[in-house]
Formats: sequence, structure tokens, C-alpha cells
Amino acid sequence: MTNLMLPILLITVWFLCTDAARAETAQDFLNKYTTQAKQEDPGFTGCDPKRGAMFYKEPHGGEWNCATCHTEDPKSVGKHAETQKIIDPLAPSVNAERFTDPLKVEKWFKRSCKDVLGRECTPQEKGDFLAYVISVK
Repeated sequence: MTNLMLPILLITVWFLCTDAARAETAQDFLNKYTTQAKQEDPGFTGCDPKRGAMFYKEPHGGEWNCATCHTEDPKSVGKHAETQKIIDPLAPSVNAERFTDPLKVEKWFKRSCKDVLGRECTPQEKGDFLAYVISVK
């Protein structure tokens, strides 16, 4: 092995062993939040797309709901209510990049839940939301 190959090999092994190398799916995140919700409440029976649709469309005490920026149809391009920044569709059926990066998923759940709810979402709320957007074909 040449002196150049060892650093390349080490970097490759490091990359393969980190989360950066692993693209996740919306279903992976749904499974994660379902597990977390069951840990918080042993009586939890599973995430529900109908609850997720209500969560997505109904106001939660403030001015905004999810549909305020993401439109009533998660397959559509949205626009941020204040900044007017274009937002790619939420539904994984039309946006294959959505819900693939753990850092982005957590960042946007944290930010968006605080905007809509005034607090962070629970694992069940995240799971119901994902069950809904996954169901949108």
C-alpha cells in the first residue's frame, strides 16, 4: 500500500461509519418516532395518518398551521408566510430528498414546531405528521 492510499482508505472507512454516509427515509424517521412515542407512553398504539392530517391542517392556538407555509396539499410547492422563501414539497412521493437527512429533519421539526405550536413537537406528533405526509400519493 502506498503512502497515499492509507489516508484515502481511512477517510473512506470513517465516512462509511458515520451518519453522513447513511441516507434515511421518511419511513425510517416514522419508525424512530413511533419507538420514542411507545417509550414515553406504553399504551401508545401507533402513529395515525388521520391524526397527522388534522395536525397538519388545524391551527394550534397561534396564527399558523403547517399548511400556512406548506399549502393544503403536501405535494405542492409552498412559501414561507413571512419571508416568502419557496419551500419544496413535503410529500416524499414527489420530493425524494425530503426526510433523508437526520440533521435537517430535526432542525426543521424543531423550528417549525416552535413556529406553529410555540414548543417542540412530541414524538407522537412527529410520527403522526410523517404518517400523513407519507400517505399522500
